[in-house]
Amino acid sequence: MVSVMRASLELKQLLKSSYGCGMVAQVASELTVGQLAERSGVSTSALRFYERQGLIHSRRTTGGQRRYARTTLRRVAFIRASQSVGIPLALIGEVLDFLPKDAAPTKEFWLRASECWTEALNARIAKMERMRDRFTSCVGCGCLSFEECALVNPSDELSGRGPGAHLLDAEPPLKRA
Repeated sequence: MVSVMRASLELKQLLKSSYGCGMVAQVASELTVGQLAERSGVSTSALRFYERQGLIHSRRTTGGQRRYARTTLRRVAFIRASQSVGIPLALIGEVLDFLPKDAAPTKEFWLRASECWTEALNARIAKMERMRDRFTSCVGCGCLSFEECALVNPSDELSGRGPGAHLLDAEPPLKRA
């Protein structure tokens, strides 16, 4: 019993000397915009933009300063991870709207979002692969011009389709067996 009391006193003394004024450090339930930026690795301007877009939420102090719930860290992580694979902010916002205002995305939430976006991501990957392959073959001829290239666009036939990169955006033709 004496050793438990002694250990408790030593711990209390350690905390007093470590945190000053005899106060035990507590984890704040809210973060300032600067703290959120530091912890998430996202600039304060981006966080304010996310807030204007309705992706994250804060409350204001009487002095007008933003205070974010700690769960906002996970929301920002979800936003950044989604953006990194090419999901537009508008779609990210639609998915986040399924969560309560200050709720953190759970593992199950991430899995469901991933399932929803798999088809769109696969289509995006396929389009980028087509663009890579077509760009590589075009640069190989040396003319660097879709308007003048006799191989890719003979007689400038594509001009009839109007402006745009028709060959880069086009789906490949279906192969017949």
